[in-house]
Amino acid sequence: MDVFLQQVINGLVMGSMYALVALGYTMVYGIINLINFAHGEVLMVGALTSWSVIGTMQEAMPWAPGWLILILATLIACVVAVVLNFTIEKVAYKPLRNSPKLAPLITAIGMSILLQTLAMIIWKPTTRLIPPCCRAPPSTSVARSSPPRRS
Repeated sequence: MDVFLQQVINGLVMGSMYALVALGYTMVYGIINLINFAHGEVLMVGALTSWSVIGTMQEAMPWAPGWLILILATLIACVVAVVLNFTIEKVAYKPLRNSPKLAPLITAIGMSILLQTLAMIIWKPTTRLIPPCCRAPPSTSVARSSPPRRS
């Protein structure tokens, strides 16, 4: 039952991520009539920023509680994603607002490729795991134990 519950939670987390990306695509297209192909890459930059902040803060401040590290990493990743989106809008999309539909579409694909390449240069194209932030105290056991047997 524990495995099933964990898989349900994993499915809800992944579904929430997909829903956020889809909601972002829908909102952007509904407001500016442009499919922002770089939307997923901005999410990727936010996730990699969060990963970098968590690792750096765990090394720099080993005394800090995990919840504080998570909150700060989330806030910093959100700020980075907002600044990146604002920059992309002002530099790449706004100058093409009144141009034919194909020009912004090509620019959006180009921004997507550019962000992917920059992320590979900055963070290297390797698999990454989020470092464990919220560890249970050593005296607390999260594992389920069976009751003692009677003879």
